[in-house]
Amino acid sequence: MKIVNGIYQVDGVNCNVYIVEEEEKLVLIDTGLFRNDKKIVNYIESLGRKPTDVSTIVITHYHIDHTGSLKKIKEATDAKVAAGEFDAEIVAGRKSAPKPKNLMFRAFSSVVKPAPVEPDQLLKDGDKLGRFTVILTAGHTEGSISLLDTERKVIFVGDALRFVDGKLTESPKQFNLDTPRAREAIGKIAAFDFDIMLGGHGDTLVGNASQKVKEFYATLK
Repeated sequence: MKIVNGIYQVDGVNCNVYIVEEEEKLVLIDTGLFRNDKKIVNYIESLGRKPTDVSTIVITHYHIDHTGSLKKIKEATDAKVAAGEFDAEIVAGRKSAPKPKNLMFRAFSSVVKPAPVEPDQLLKDGDKLGRFTVILTAGHTEGSISLLDTERKVIFVGDALRFVDGKLTESPKQFNLDTPRAREAIGKIAAFDFDIMLGGHGDTLVGNASQKVKEFYATLK
């Protein structure tokens, strides 16, 4: 699905996966749950591009629905992997993720784990990554990040926010590492100027999105 010129969403991969055109190269944001690599590769090819056109895979946070197909996608594209510095050791498999609060998610994640992948680039708050500015939006996980494209006025917020059935919501508390910090992250997002918000789940928020996030954040105080 085309969002705006140069930004596409891959449907049906258990989280919203985005493909962003950056001159001749592509940036992939998140990879969905495991066994979605072929679907993502097929979508890339449907754009008339090759898997090797993907230069960077950005992981917004370490949860399996965002990293499950990372290893297979990296093998298919030979792209560099970028992740928030505080989630990188979990993505790499050197550190265990905190146990989820949600019992079903805890049981699932104890049995099914994403294949570890060593990030090539550790992203810090304020870093520049191509056309993106990295924003540390910790709370959902320690190293959750958002990506702001100031030129297109689009922000990718991972699981910091959701737009579902015409309403903004925060991530369900049982999936957050630290909900007070997650709410602070929403306030941080609200300070930026953007027209379109793209979340890891839910629908696209189009039109004066930053003002709508500000209004939503005010209800959380």
